[in-house]
Amino acid sequence: MSTTSAVPTAKDSRRWMVLAVICVAYLMLTLDMTVMNLALPSAQEDLNFSNADKQWIVTSYALCYGTLLLIGGKLADLIGRRETFIIGLVGFAAASAIGGAANSFTMLVAARAAQGVFAALLAPTTLSMLATTFTDPKERGKAFGAFSAVAASGGGLGLLIGGALTSGLNWRWCMYINLVFAAFSLIVGGKLVPRQPRAKASLDIPGVILVSGGLFGLVYGFSNAATHSWDTPSTWGFIAAGAVLLIVFAAWQTRAQQPLLPPRVVTDRNRGGAYLTSLLVGIGMFGVLLFLIYYLQTELGYSAIKSGLALLPMMIVTGVASNVGNIKVMPKSGPRPLITIGMLVNAGAMVWLTRIGPDSGYAAAILGPLMLLGLGMGMIYAAALNTGTSGVAPQDAGVASATISAGSQLGGAIGTALLNTIAASAASDYIADHAQGKPSAELFQLAAIEGYQQVFWWCAAIFTAGAVIGGLLLRGGPLPLPAWAAKPKAEESAAGEPEKALS
Repeated sequence: MSTTSAVPTAKDSRRWMVLAVICVAYLMLTLDMTVMNLALPSAQEDLNFSNADKQWIVTSYALCYGTLLLIGGKLADLIGRRETFIIGLVGFAAASAIGGAANSFTMLVAARAAQGVFAALLAPTTLSMLATTFTDPKERGKAFGAFSAVAASGGGLGLLIGGALTSGLNWRWCMYINLVFAAFSLIVGGKLVPRQPRAKASLDIPGVILVSGGLFGLVYGFSNAATHSWDTPSTWGFIAAGAVLLIVFAAWQTRAQQPLLPPRVVTDRNRGGAYLTSLLVGIGMFGVLLFLIYYLQTELGYSAIKSGLALLPMMIVTGVASNVGNIKVMPKSGPRPLITIGMLVNAGAMVWLTRIGPDSGYAAAILGPLMLLGLGMGMIYAAALNTGTSGVAPQDAGVASATISAGSQLGGAIGTALLNTIAASAASDYIADHAQGKPSAELFQLAAIEGYQQVFWWCAAIFTAGAVIGGLLLRGGPLPLPAWAAKPKAEESAAGEPEKALS
């Protein structure tokens, strides 16, 4: 069964308002990944839960979100992107309202888990709507530039907004703020977002079970490693089980009649390179959004709001770079130079950050690397998101979008666990090597900074690896226009319609 309404065409001026709706909805999701981090101490004091329980406020969201992303993308293809967009918005808003009104730890965790479920439905839907709405290369560059700026800066904005809301109002507003974004997207998007064709297929139930179990095992295992140790069964056992299930899932997808993730989506060199890029960026960027915040607040004494403001230059440069890259470079050169150079720029920024010390000034030691990271991330995000959804048929747009989102989410889980372990190990070794008698407060501070520096070195290596992988996998030249998108243009030209007729 398919709907009759079409995607907004190049002549339809609604497409730019649809872009605004998509960006606002995705901003809500990216903010929610970090906005609660700064509110956790206040929520813990208000609801009286333990430090051991605190991690579940973040983990419950990450588990549901990361586990269900591929299913959410496939549902968008099967039941329609407009329908899943509205369901996702309403569900996410309702879960946010319940979380803001939570009077117990259990209620708050349940609300965060529900947010993750509806985020898994909403995130791939917004990206697939973007990919199928904007098919003209020039307009696609502008649209993905705007979307990439939102995707790359949302985490930093979440820290800024979370600090402001917690300090100015209370932690509950870190949940209630989502109602504002959801209301705009629902009111405007409910009128403008068209019904798009549905895929004539059924849901691959064995694939759903395998990939859900596999992603759950990996996300939970790495999340557990961030707070426990790597040698506990709840860490390596879940990681091993998750890896095995994903290998079985990949094998099953080559045999399934209607696979959840068709092999044609991931075997394309460009899209495969984009998915790996998303994974590596998700790992490496936690060196900034996690450990740089630790350094600013713990070692330099920044407040939550001041820490968020410190990241603003990175966000501004990211927005500019993503738009310039997608509009000026992508149509001519394709994704390879953007991703490869962007990864190297990020690696250089991380090496620069290894020079931090206990008395480093913001302008001398932090501002320069942040602006370099903004440049690199703007180049990478725009190219990776555009490439990860390019060339796929409309019926695969949802699952292609989900794959690139899953890579980022899994990368974040891996990055948190891996980099926390590296930092803790480096700090412990520093104390053991430099302690003479009872360790002093100064020694602990220097040990912490040693941990941060080691993390930044590892992030530099990760981004360098990303540059090598991107350079080898990604094809040179502009992205090809898919046949389904080129066909209306050909018909339009044959009928004597001017191709410049853009609203």
